[in-house]
Amino acid sequence: MKTKSTLYTVLIASLFFPIILNGQVENAKSGNNITDIDGNVYHTVIIGTQTWMVENLKTTRYRNGDSIPNVTDGTTWTALTTGAYCWYNNDEAANKAIHGALYNYYSIADSRNIVPTGWHVAAEADWATLTTFLGGESEGGGKLKESGSKNWKSPNTGATNSSGFTALPGGCRSQYLGEFIKMGNYGLWWSSQASDPNYAWSRSLLYSNISLTRGYSYKQYGFSVRCVRDL
Repeated sequence: MKTKSTLYTVLIASLFFPIILNGQVENAKSGNNITDIDGNVYHTVIIGTQTWMVENLKTTRYRNGDSIPNVTDGTTWTALTTGAYCWYNNDEAANKAIHGALYNYYSIADSRNIVPTGWHVAAEADWATLTTFLGGESEGGGKLKESGSKNWKSPNTGATNSSGFTALPGGCRSQYLGEFIKMGNYGLWWSSQASDPNYAWSRSLLYSNISLTRGYSYKQYGFSVRCVRDL
């Protein structure tokens, strides 16, 4: 994945109180739970002026009820120019509850919308606001990552989850051969915006550093999705 770095101004968080997420007490502000069209329930967290879902999206249907195709075959996946989702290693039982689904970019660009009413897939402006609030790209990642090595590969450098975002290393589905890679090492999330006809913006976290990295990837990749409440 290609990356482009951007520096952001540090802002100071205030008025935090503890909530319990995934068995950990974090210094974050909880929001109301939200339910998607499939009945999946998501916790939410208030980070600065934004409200984010704490879990990765796992819906299998667009907002209007239409099914998002679940594409299991790797060769078929790499040739897609329309929306699709999958579970890592095509194993729903092992990965849905913890890591959510992996979506290609075409699914989040679809006008039928994959997120609940009142929410949207995180856009470039949303990621930039979050990054700035957490102190910039070079150190914000540690405040987003779930701490410990239950899900992240050791040493999970700098992970505190002080934001309550609880980022997990769900890996991705590659545009090359449609293979599943990087679970435990990387968390990768789409932005809702394309960078050109072939690529779209994304964000990534790595087990071995504290950076939140901005990059762009082929639209055929399968990445996780995080949602933000509409203002």
